[in-house]
This record gives sequence, C-alpha cells and structure tokens, in this order.
Amino acid sequence: MKNKFDYKVLILAGGYGTRLDNITKTIPKPLVRLDKYPILIHVMKIYLKYGIRKFYIALGYKGEEIIKFFTKKKINKKVVKLKYKIKNTECEITLIKTGLKTMTGGRLLMASKYIEDENFLFTYGDGLSNVNIKNVIKLHLQKKKLITMTAVNPPARFGLVKFKKGIATEFKEKNKITNAWINGGFFMVNKKFIKYIKNNKSILEESPLEKACKKRELVIYRHKGFWQCMDTKRDLNILRNLIR
Repeated sequence: MKNKFDYKVLILAGGYGTRLDNITKTIPKPLVRLDKYPILIHVMKIYLKYGIRKFYIALGYKGEEIIKFFTKKKINKKVVKLKYKIKNTECEITLIKTGLKTMTGGRLLMASKYIEDENFLFTYGDGLSNVNIKNVIKLHLQKKKLITMTAVNPPARFGLVKFKKGIATEFKEKNKITNAWINGGFFMVNKKFIKYIKNNKSILEESPLEKACKKRELVIYRHKGFWQCMDTKRDLNILRNLIR
C-alpha cells in the first residue's frame, strides 16, 4: 500500500448552502463555524488523523472567502497553493476555482486535472464522520474497481411507533434507520472514473455513479458509526451540540 502520507484528498466546497438560509448569505457553507473552527477544518481533521496532509479544495459559491480564510488576503487566481497549520500539523492546500454554477460531478472533473495520482480520496465540505479512512483505502485497492463509496445508515427525522389493536408494542425515538443505506460522502476514486463525468453540469450522484453501479465498478464500504451532514439549520445545531 502506498505510504499513508502520500494520498491526496479533494473536498467539494462550492455549493450554495441555500437550506441554511441567511447564514450562507455572506459566507459559503464550508466556512460555517461549529465551534472556533468552520466545518471545513473539521472535515480536514478526519484525514489528518490518518496522516493525510495534502488537500485540494474545489471552490464555487463565495470561494474567495475560503481563499481569504486560509491566506488572510484577496487573491485573484484560479489556483492558489499554500501551506497551513491545523493544530501544529502542516498541510499542503491547493484551492481551485471551479465555477459558480458547476455541479458536483463537474467540480470533480475540473479539480481532478490537478491531481496526478491514479487513486485519490474525495468528500464533501459539509459532513462529519468517524469513518475509518484507512479501511476505505484498503477496500478500494483490494477490489480494484473505479470508485469506492462510504454508505451509512440515515438518522431518522421522527420517532417510530408500532402498535396492535390501539396499544403500542414498540416505541423508538429517532434512532438510525438500520435497514437502509445512503451515500455517506467519503469516497476513493480511480482516475479512470472521471471519464463517466460528461461536463461541468454533471451531477456526480446521478449519471456518473449510476453508470459505475451498472458496470459493477462501484464498491460500497459500510460504515455503522457516527455520521452527520450539515444540510439544514437543524443539522447545524446537532453538530454544534455534539461538539459542545
């Protein structure tokens, strides 16, 4: 297996974050703070735990704010390379402007041109997990397929009640839905997968992943531990409370 320090991670950080309402009017979703750090730094810390220190961040909506966050100044370049310390660990960061209206697949297509490796990791800039990245890498290399996706059990939005003849037989308050799996957002991809992405309007979660699945090139790593996205204000409050 390749030295763990050599793997690179692409973080898709260009969405509008509209479901967070006024919070994302002035900053992009990846810069929304959970504590003293924005969620983007918490995402990066997941990979730092495994010794992975090379990050590529695909920018879109208010991408200049992410550049300012890391460099403390305004830089009008398509690609910005820098070094940045997170808790005394130095990271190599490449910030790539991938367009305002580019979709998830398009961002992957555009940013992958700056990554020379045959295999690399990628994720979204708005979800946290205690997923074992080392095991994701191991499974991907073992299966030798084009893409490996982490699948997680979705958290229930409502409590579940079962009853018989008007009497409750079972009551569970907002537990995980353990008989269903969804895209957990932590991937490893072979460069050959990129050919499934047509253009910057391609949505990764539609045609590219569906095609990989049809061709039996999509590997699933099942993660049963902690996972939480930050789609809404409710999700944001859950994450803030957990960290607190």
